[in-house]
Amino acid sequence: MAKAGPATPRRDTLEFDIVIIGAGPAGLSAAIRLKQLAPELTVGVVEKGAEAGAHILSGAVIDPIALDRLLPGWREDKARPLTTEVTSDRFYILGPAGDLRIPEILLPRLMHNRGNFVGSLGTVVRYLAAKAEALGVDIFPGFAGAEVLYGAKGEVLGVATGDMGVARDGSRKKSYAPGIELRAKYTFIAEGARGSLAQEIIRRYELDKAREPQKYGIGLKELWRIDPARHEPGLVQHTFGWPLDNGTGGGSFLYHFEDDLVSVGFVVHLNYRNPTLSPFDEFQRFKTHPLIAPTFEGGRRISFGARALTEGGWQSVPKLSFPGGVLIGCSAGFMNVPRIKGSHNAMFSGILAAEEAVVALRAGRAQDELDGYDRAWRGSLIGKDLYKVRNVKPLWTRFGTIGGIALAGLDMWVNQILGATLLGTLPHGKPDHTSLDPLSRVKPIRYQKPDGVLTFDRLSSVFVSNTNHEENQPVHLRLKDPAVPISRNLPTWGEPARLYCPAAVYEVVYDDDQKKTNPRFVVNAQNCVHCKTCDIKDPAQNITWVPPEGGGGPRYPNM
Repeated sequence: MAKAGPATPRRDTLEFDIVIIGAGPAGLSAAIRLKQLAPELTVGVVEKGAEAGAHILSGAVIDPIALDRLLPGWREDKARPLTTEVTSDRFYILGPAGDLRIPEILLPRLMHNRGNFVGSLGTVVRYLAAKAEALGVDIFPGFAGAEVLYGAKGEVLGVATGDMGVARDGSRKKSYAPGIELRAKYTFIAEGARGSLAQEIIRRYELDKAREPQKYGIGLKELWRIDPARHEPGLVQHTFGWPLDNGTGGGSFLYHFEDDLVSVGFVVHLNYRNPTLSPFDEFQRFKTHPLIAPTFEGGRRISFGARALTEGGWQSVPKLSFPGGVLIGCSAGFMNVPRIKGSHNAMFSGILAAEEAVVALRAGRAQDELDGYDRAWRGSLIGKDLYKVRNVKPLWTRFGTIGGIALAGLDMWVNQILGATLLGTLPHGKPDHTSLDPLSRVKPIRYQKPDGVLTFDRLSSVFVSNTNHEENQPVHLRLKDPAVPISRNLPTWGEPARLYCPAAVYEVVYDDDQKKTNPRFVVNAQNCVHCKTCDIKDPAQNITWVPPEGGGGPRYPNM
């Protein structure tokens, strides 16, 4: 008789009024607002990063409007997370060797940054986490929401965290511990862009039905400490143009804040067409421009990170309520593309959802739809912010950078003055993974080797992101068909995962590099910085990102 294997340990269960998945700006704002309105509620927040803020990455120029609403006294707080106000706002079009500054007076009012703050969104999140805990919110860092729990009627009952101590082959290590079920009357999904649970829920309940496809970009960022003589606290600088060609959307940011720190970053829209393009290398090349390079002379890079951005805006926001919960923050997609800002809208969405949940709970409801939240957002400050810029991304895609930006600027001015536009609301069209041209139709892009001073390679960048994963665990980057990368992606597109991944996760290796014999696809999952680009851009839609063991991934300092 076969010997029975070890019994599966029962998962512990924790009960809450509200469970929130993700301790970012949206999730923590929701938690704080819930406790402000109803201190008796039990609120639990699950965070896959090792601590609140560990996985937070943003520019960031932060519009304080939502922070003012949520915590009106934050500016007088000795522990205030934002101290550097914008003092100078510059916008440039770059060419290969020169630049053209756009006068501030030509920019629509919504593009102005006076009154905003330069700083670290990670610092803001840690501040919000401390405020939430002081109100009695339970935050569980180092635990990834891995499984949605459903009831008999299809309603969401909560989530389960991932098992810990599972080996790569699926066996249990001595350190094995089963996940924990967190059950709630309502579940708030606040995972950020392209979260795995959000994707499952959107598909299950068809929340994106009759919506435009969600659009994405990849944002890459470095944090530098520069020569004090070159530091201009409060300087905000944006560019578009070089090194990207006119048909590829994207742009840069460069922000000076306290302690001689500078955030520099680059965004590439993921509907780009050339499969030989590398967003990471475009970012490195951007730093060599004569307008940019002098800032970093005598400076030192402190950290690197990368993250997908939701860019679909007004047209692509899915239905936000489902039986038993809601989507908030970038799980819903509230970034304002031309402003490169979304944290204020994420916070407002958490506030709106919390207010609706309190009304429902006081009426004795549970695990139904908070459809008042879904109805409210378009008429709220979130909707007003996104509606004015709804045509920027479609125009940019259709007419390229120069023509598209000019038309988008005109459309924003008309929306600002008249509150409407003759263009109505333009569609986005196809999803980003369908945009790549085959190799046979493109001119390959060649990149210079990094110098290790101003420009860097991927592996050294992963090192300064403080990324770490337990190596002996199941690979969290799952291939639906392991043969596809070599049989389909390599001959058609050169296997673009090698290039769109900013962390050297994906490689094609050969027995003989010169003769290109016996190619094999290698996944270095331990390098993953959780940007989710592979889940979005893979032309075969063969890669699925799922959470690794809780606590793994980057550990960003003040990003």
